[in-house]
Amino acid sequence: MPRPCETDPVKKRLTLGLGGARAGKSSYAQALAERGGRVLFAATAEAGDPDLEERIQAHRRERPAEWDTLEEPVDLVSAVKSRMRHYDTILLDCLTLWTSNLMLRSETPGTACIDTASEARTLLGLYREGNASWIVVSNEVGLGVVPATRLGRVYADELGRVNQIIAAEADDVYFMAAGLPLKLKTDGRGVDVS
Repeated sequence: MPRPCETDPVKKRLTLGLGGARAGKSSYAQALAERGGRVLFAATAEAGDPDLEERIQAHRRERPAEWDTLEEPVDLVSAVKSRMRHYDTILLDCLTLWTSNLMLRSETPGTACIDTASEARTLLGLYREGNASWIVVSNEVGLGVVPATRLGRVYADELGRVNQIIAAEADDVYFMAAGLPLKLKTDGRGVDVS
């Protein structure tokens, strides 16, 4: 296992990358992380079908061999906390599946009995405790058609809240479209478009 980090806390950053499916979020986040020293890749996906299994395998092949990988679909806070002091950068891919996994593990699936907003705040608390920079990936689900099912609408609402919580504290927020990053926030301030 790598030795504990001695990262300068001034350089620590929280970056959020948002976008739709196949927008280039993960590739862009990985390119950012490649500049970040010792990297822990925290993956939240679970292979629920052959298509998702193939996507997970493709992501594994694309990651640098020297990165450590932590696969945890639900208890992300505990899993990262036990390892975070050993890394300069933590790449979390993604909030989208983590939120879904939390909801599906609740006492009544689809009702968001697990307070996803509270879980997101706890995750931010973990970021604040450490010295590592974090790069967080999530889907923006609010740009499409309103989901036809109650579960879909609850999920879109919950993920929207989680994204807003992380974005509010992030130093940098990017929106990805067609593989291109659009900077929404940098150095803790929204981009002035006037």
